[in-house]
Amino acid sequence: MYCAVLGSPIAHSLSPVLHYAALRAAGLDDWSYGRVEVGAGELAGFVASLDDSWRGLSLTMPLKVEALEVADRVTQLAEQAGAANTLVRDPDGAWVADNTDVGGFVDALKKVPIIPAAILGSGATARSAVLALKQRGHSHVVVHARNLTKARELGKWAKDQAVSVSTEKLSNWVYGTEALIISTLPAGTELRMPLEAGHLQVVMDVVYDGWPTPLAVACERVGVQTIGGLELLIKQAARQFKLFTGVKADEKAMRAALDLALAWR
Repeated sequence: MYCAVLGSPIAHSLSPVLHYAALRAAGLDDWSYGRVEVGAGELAGFVASLDDSWRGLSLTMPLKVEALEVADRVTQLAEQAGAANTLVRDPDGAWVADNTDVGGFVDALKKVPIIPAAILGSGATARSAVLALKQRGHSHVVVHARNLTKARELGKWAKDQAVSVSTEKLSNWVYGTEALIISTLPAGTELRMPLEAGHLQVVMDVVYDGWPTPLAVACERVGVQTIGGLELLIKQAARQFKLFTGVKADEKAMRAALDLALAWR
C-alpha cells in the first residue's frame, strides 16, 4: 500500500519521517510513504494516475484548497475550514478530502484550560485554529493580523461557524492582553516580544523549523508556557495515519524519529 505527501516545494517535508516511524512501529512493512513534488493545478492529474494500491495523500501548500475540488467527497470539517490537508481512499475507491490540522490543534492544546484566546495571522492555518478553539468551547477569539482586510474576511467566515472575532492590527498587539496566543505567522515575522508575562499564560507557535522561535524564547524567559509547531505536526500526522491505515499511530516512535531527523539537519 502506498501513501505520500504532496506539495511544492516538498523536499523539506518531515512527513515521511513521521509516517515511516509509525508504519514500522505498527508492523506495516508492506506499506510505504513517499514525497512527491506536485504544483498548483497538477493535483487532479496526479490523483487520476493512481491505482488502487494508493491509500492516502498528505497535502501541503499549494494544494489544500485544490484538494476540495479534486475529491469525490469532502468532510464537513474540511468544508468548514475551506482547506484539506488529507485525501483518503474509501473502500469503494472514492477519494475523501479531510482536515486533520483542526484536530491537531485540539490535541496539542489538550492540557490548556479554556482561557481568553487570540490568534496571530489570518490565513488558512488561522482558520483551522479558529475551528479548533470552537471545538474546545471558545465562542470569541481576537485576531491580530498584518492585513486587516483578510482578518475581517476571516471574521465574517468565523461568524458562520458560531465564533465571534475581533480584529486588530498586528503591529498593535499587546502580548499581555489575552491568556492564550496561537501564532500562525510565518517564520521571520517581526513581533513585539514580551518583557513580562502580563495575562499571558500559554503561547503556541506553529513554526517548527528553527525551534525555539524568537517568540518562544521571549515567552519562556518570562515564565510563559510554550507549545511548538512540532507538537502540531505530530498530532495532525497521527490523525492522518489512523485515517490511512485504520491503526492508531505510535506517537512516541514518531517523536523519536523526528528528534533524530532534526538533529541531523
